[in-house]
Amino acid sequence: MNFDYNKYPYPSTRRAIFGKKGMVATSSPYATSAGAKILLEGGNAIDAALAVSMTLPVVEPTGNGLGSDMFALIYFEGKLYGMNASGRSPKFISIDALKKKGYEKMPSCGVNVINTPGLIGGAMKVHEDFATMSLDKIFEPAISYAEEGFAVTPQIAKLWRESADKYKKLNRDEFNEFFKTFTIEGRAPRAGEVFSCKDMAETLREIRDTRGESFYRGRLSEKISAEVERLGGFLSGDDLKNFTPKYVDPISTNYRGVDIWEIPPNGHGISVLMALNILNKMEIKDRSDIGTMHKIIEAIKLSLTDAKTFVADPDSMKIKIEELLSEEYAEKRRADIKDFAEMPKSYPIKSSDTVYFATADKYGNMVSMIQSNYAGFGSGIVVQGTGIALNNRIENFYFQEGLANSLAGGKLPYHTIIPGFMTKKGEALGAFGIMGAFMQPQAHVQVLMNMLDFNLNPQAALDAPRLMWTGDKNIDLECDFDDDIINGLKKLGHHVNVISDFKNMGRGQVILKKDDVYIGGTEKRTDSNIFAF
Repeated sequence: MNFDYNKYPYPSTRRAIFGKKGMVATSSPYATSAGAKILLEGGNAIDAALAVSMTLPVVEPTGNGLGSDMFALIYFEGKLYGMNASGRSPKFISIDALKKKGYEKMPSCGVNVINTPGLIGGAMKVHEDFATMSLDKIFEPAISYAEEGFAVTPQIAKLWRESADKYKKLNRDEFNEFFKTFTIEGRAPRAGEVFSCKDMAETLREIRDTRGESFYRGRLSEKISAEVERLGGFLSGDDLKNFTPKYVDPISTNYRGVDIWEIPPNGHGISVLMALNILNKMEIKDRSDIGTMHKIIEAIKLSLTDAKTFVADPDSMKIKIEELLSEEYAEKRRADIKDFAEMPKSYPIKSSDTVYFATADKYGNMVSMIQSNYAGFGSGIVVQGTGIALNNRIENFYFQEGLANSLAGGKLPYHTIIPGFMTKKGEALGAFGIMGAFMQPQAHVQVLMNMLDFNLNPQAALDAPRLMWTGDKNIDLECDFDDDIINGLKKLGHHVNVISDFKNMGRGQVILKKDDVYIGGTEKRTDSNIFAF
């Protein structure tokens, strides 16, 4: 039998999942199992989230790695905390420095796009402040999968092959270690094929035993900086040594009586809140109404345009967060939405791949967490003998001087990874997130509206067909939209591209809390699943 594990010609139905004592929702059955193991052994939601966080670079390296950044919203003992574990650009990188290397625009991969990785430092800080279990317990599943191997899941096999093909086509020596570490005889592992990475197992042990110190100020740091230096990049040992994760105050808006929370800039979660504020006072009917879908597109278009213009390192932003979340902003942008599709213009002022997961425990604690190398395996640079795949976060800076998000040394980049959270009257209502680069805020808006406007349960809210604004008047629509919607949007001036491959349309998880019961939904567009008990 020679099956195609990514071919499913007949529709199937996923059901919402219920649990009383805890829940784990991830994009990988192995990561879900890691979190489940922790909960069953008495750990809390934070312990489970950290086990998932360390397992995902092993079993889903196409979306994250040990060289990733991370953000988290943590609801712990009745209070919501925000963790920003994104690193700064290397101290000595600049637009001029890249120009001297022959670049005319921002590179997308290779050694010159590596940002200081924040995941490990952030995870260690979260463990110190919220966890109940030892790092030995938390790291156990990840080390086991890395050392003993796991059967590669279908969607990950597909994404893995695409990355391998990309680096093979580029044919650059700097990708040699990627092929040594993350391929089998030069090719990506196939669906169902067992893959292991003993180098990553050893690295995980070293991170565990040194509480991450080795990664930033020890042997691993030296290996990372030496490899980057050998290849002619910018990231240095000092960049690693100076990294500090930071707790931030989450930002919010109230939509339909529910407080929606996001991480503040340098992430673009603020664009979700901006779009919801625009939509909040508009007439919203149902998903079959062309006018409603048009309004959603235009609100997303305006908010994301403004976020890409203004969101940056908070120290460099030319507009206050409060202004972007004000009713004045929402009203002015609401007035810009016409009956037909418009070309977006930035709000005037006076001055590709990720993993998301959620956990919950019997104590009422919940975690919404996301980590990413940005595009697939990130930069494509893998540190020799470690299994550490380094990110390509530098790509999201602008290759133009004078802008809020212009490339400069020691600066936080515009970040696309955004965990979300919901509360009502101060009580936890749910953790949610939908990964997928610039699709993330668009999917946040759509999934939230599916639940709050259209009364779809978490699973149905995730299953519903999605749309993505891709620039100008262009939108991608999943092929399971009704023809009436597709044709109606075309008549309103939208340039519609109907797609059948949903890989870029976001991959999400939702865990809601109602009374003492958790309600979970997971993504149909990837290999995800839920554990509940």
